[in-house]
Amino acid sequence: MQKNIYGKASEIIAADFLKEKGYKILETNYKNKIGEIDVIALDGDYIVFVEVKARSSLKFGHPFEAIDKRKQQKIKMIASLYLTTKRKTNTKCRFDAIALIGQNDYEITHITDCF
Repeated sequence: MQKNIYGKASEIIAADFLKEKGYKILETNYKNKIGEIDVIALDGDYIVFVEVKARSSLKFGHPFEAIDKRKQQKIKMIASLYLTTKRKTNTKCRFDAIALIGQNDYEITHITDCF
């Protein structure tokens, strides 16, 4: 499967996974001048910014390894601009990550409040 198609499919699977857990999806593939956040959801009183990483196997490492400090900082800046733009700067927020491993049958790992 092509990389970008695999990535988009993984984001859809992750959003569906969150819906099943009771999250309300606010945005997918949200973009602003700084970059992109894969999924923005509401979990109770929290706006949750979710980074989704997928790998077909662990040959090149675990998907979470790709969310390094630099990537975390960028996501935080994108989220800050999102909150400002939506006038939600006083809203509680957190950062989650979802890893998918596999091609047709995924192993899904969700870490809440991970950075």
